[in-house]
Amino acid sequence: MAILITEKTRVIVQGMSGRIGQFHAEDMIKHGTNVVGGVTPGRGGESLLDRPLFNTVREAVEATGAEASLVFVPPPFAADAIMEAADAGIKTAVCVTDGIPSQDMMKVKRFLKRYPADRKMRLVGPNCAGIISPGKGFMGIMPPHIYMPGRIGIVGRSGTLGYEAASQMKALGIGVSTSVGIGGDPINGSSFRDILELFEADPETDAVMMIGEIGGPQEAEAAIYARDHMTKPVVAYIAGLSAPKGRKMGHAGAIISAFGESAQEKVEILSAAGITIAPNPSAMGETMARVLSTRRAAA
Repeated sequence: MAILITEKTRVIVQGMSGRIGQFHAEDMIKHGTNVVGGVTPGRGGESLLDRPLFNTVREAVEATGAEASLVFVPPPFAADAIMEAADAGIKTAVCVTDGIPSQDMMKVKRFLKRYPADRKMRLVGPNCAGIISPGKGFMGIMPPHIYMPGRIGIVGRSGTLGYEAASQMKALGIGVSTSVGIGGDPINGSSFRDILELFEADPETDAVMMIGEIGGPQEAEAAIYARDHMTKPVVAYIAGLSAPKGRKMGHAGAIISAFGESAQEKVEILSAAGITIAPNPSAMGETMARVLSTRRAAA
């Protein structure tokens, strides 16, 4: 089943005619993603990669029935592109763009709240790797060949650590149902809890790998949700055990500013909620394999 994207999901790419957008759109098409068009203002009526280009998202939705959009739009214009997608009726948007101002994302969050639940767009990102359901389709910049189809969900703030987890599990014969990069910015569209809820409801996901890092309360909120609602095992790795307090490390949201935001504090909170912790990044795959083995033995 997978979550958020399947082989049937009709995808458009905002900014497809740009160098980066075209490169990744071509890769998506090559690996079976149902890309139905692109959006570049001023180039409506043209075609690219044998797909039509449109001036606006609304035109693309009306012509193709698109339900998902991948946003490859430069930082100064990315917030407007996200809001345009929501206004046009897109159900899921993935924004890869890094460097969107926090004030712009605050505007986006307020804009999305105006829609009722049945019309509200789900935003993944910004500053994220995207979404992939191996063998079905993907929206983002991840290398599809490292993902093996299977029944383990991955959700993480770090795209590269998500790739590493998928690679380690593939080497152990463990496949992925869907991997979701939620992004490393302080203000993003979807949280760990949001994605855990989707995995919990997915009958074809048996367990979840959660990859967090220093900064922000999202891992603690996910721990509470997992403790109270998850029936599936969760394995977590938290990056940044040696990060000094008050210093930004990598992602814009990776800065410790309050209790519960350091890696060690997050590890303690997650452990207390019954989540199994991978001790280091090279142990993510083997930790998941051990948890699955224990679960099978208990069954």
